[in-house]
Amino acid sequence: MVEETPVAENVEKTEVEQAPPPPEPTKIFTVEILHMVKDAQQQHGLRHGDYQRYRGYCTRRIRRLRKTLKYPQGDKRHFKRKDVTLAHLTGKRADERFIHIPLISAERAWSYAMQLKQEANTEPRKRFHLINKLRRACFYALQLQELCNSEAFDARTKLECEAYVAWMHGTLHFELQLWGSALEHLKRAQVVYENLAKALPEDEQELYRAKVNEFTPNLRYCAYNIGGGGGTNKIDDLLELRAQGLLENLDLLVSQTKMESSEGLQTIEWRSRKVTVRPEKVRLFLLSIQEVDKSLEKTTKVDSKIELIERILMDCKDAIQAVKEEIKQDPKLRSLTTGQTVTGVQYLLAYLSYIRHSRTLQRNLCLVEQAKSNFDDPNQKSQVVGEGKRVRPQDLARLYEIILQNVSEMLQIQGMEDDAAYKDEMENLALTFKAFRCYYIALTLIDMKKWKEAVALYERSSKYANESLSGKVSDEFKLTDELKKLVSTIDGCKFSAHAYSVLENDTSEDSVSTSKSQKSTKPLYERLSQYKEDQSLHTKTPNVFKMTPEMEAIPCKPLFFDLAIGHIELPSLDDKLQSPGNKGASISGFVKGFLGWGGKK
Repeated sequence: MVEETPVAENVEKTEVEQAPPPPEPTKIFTVEILHMVKDAQQQHGLRHGDYQRYRGYCTRRIRRLRKTLKYPQGDKRHFKRKDVTLAHLTGKRADERFIHIPLISAERAWSYAMQLKQEANTEPRKRFHLINKLRRACFYALQLQELCNSEAFDARTKLECEAYVAWMHGTLHFELQLWGSALEHLKRAQVVYENLAKALPEDEQELYRAKVNEFTPNLRYCAYNIGGGGGTNKIDDLLELRAQGLLENLDLLVSQTKMESSEGLQTIEWRSRKVTVRPEKVRLFLLSIQEVDKSLEKTTKVDSKIELIERILMDCKDAIQAVKEEIKQDPKLRSLTTGQTVTGVQYLLAYLSYIRHSRTLQRNLCLVEQAKSNFDDPNQKSQVVGEGKRVRPQDLARLYEIILQNVSEMLQIQGMEDDAAYKDEMENLALTFKAFRCYYIALTLIDMKKWKEAVALYERSSKYANESLSGKVSDEFKLTDELKKLVSTIDGCKFSAHAYSVLENDTSEDSVSTSKSQKSTKPLYERLSQYKEDQSLHTKTPNVFKMTPEMEAIPCKPLFFDLAIGHIELPSLDDKLQSPGNKGASISGFVKGFLGWGGKK
């Protein structure tokens, strides 16, 4: 009988050995395009707007990549173009770094275009070169998208690539002033980044949200150009963006949108006098001043108001400089003495100076409002203050001192010396802020427990406030209600400070008597008829009664020899005494005889 089983097993082993090996699984890459691009931009020049430096980095990066990957474009003498294909991203030798070549190439072309955009302000012909470089960037972006749509990349990379391509095309169409297609591409990129941010963890969402916010100015500008009207609302939106710090090139965009409407602003009227406005910068600035109040009313945060006012002050500085340059060109306008008639240009300069000082004062009032949110009023113990550093009364007094300096500068504006009504308004405004300054100085004295001085300053603050209310209070800064509230507050504070001063006097008398009782050394049993607070009675060694009597002086006991001296018999000393015959002898006679003086001859 033949056994067939071992033969069958050998056949099966041979078939297994001859079968081809299974294919290797395809590598799936993840490329964080936005994160990689932002890091490179921040580290190589774009933090300071240096596009030329970033372009040089991109060129060196591409050269290093091709050298490392051994994929050069020709040799030293001949150039042969070699694009990245899908074969470089699949198979055994697949490398993620191949996808970086088209990405960095697109960034290099884009940075070159942005560099030309900066130079096109003085050389208009470079704008054609700019458009060509943006088209080259779009070409490399499409090449990147074609590679990323393969199975070698995950869904996140595909989404980021799609958003990057849409942004690049939107930038190109924006420069070509194709507002409809630019709006479509930018909106698509914005939606993709928003959805991508929602799908990522919280620690990675911030970068994509910031990128979404970058699209907002361009989208609004495209919508404005497509709409063709309603410029006022669009300008308000741009001013709000400026307050939030989201639009860097707002000056250029606002100037373009206002160019047509600025032609109608040829004259201004201030304090019943009309002045012709000739410099273009001044006209644009005055047009923005008309709308800044509306933006301030819409803005609820104090920080945004302060930032908006500070930017307006910078524009006001440029406008004043433009007027001064015009005055320098005319020698008749260089000097102005008292009694001369103020010309139109000089009156315009006075008006711009008033705007600068008044906006500075408005900014300082916003700082006061911000400080009051963290102010701890000593007269209101249960007051709930805001978060942050606590503000002391002297800090607010210092802010009002700065405001008073602003008012004094407004009084000294050249060209307003003969306007009596203007002087009265400024003096009344100074009284208003003096009232607030005295009030907070009084609060400072209350913290120091100087009650009498605080009452005196309350009286002075009330006097200034009543004088200001009796005069003409300017409604520009809306201080009437605050003044009335201050007067009512001072009435209560004066009585409170006076009561504290009386209590302090009573307390001082009690403290003197208490200190005297504490210094007394009499025990308690000797002063039971007197009521005095003695803190030493609450200690472990109270002064109640002295257990040991005090030491007293008594006569000493006589010694033994003091008693026995009367019974001792002393020897006689008569023989030791001098005899009567020798009564005249003395030591002087002895000396005379010895020396030979006074002897008988």
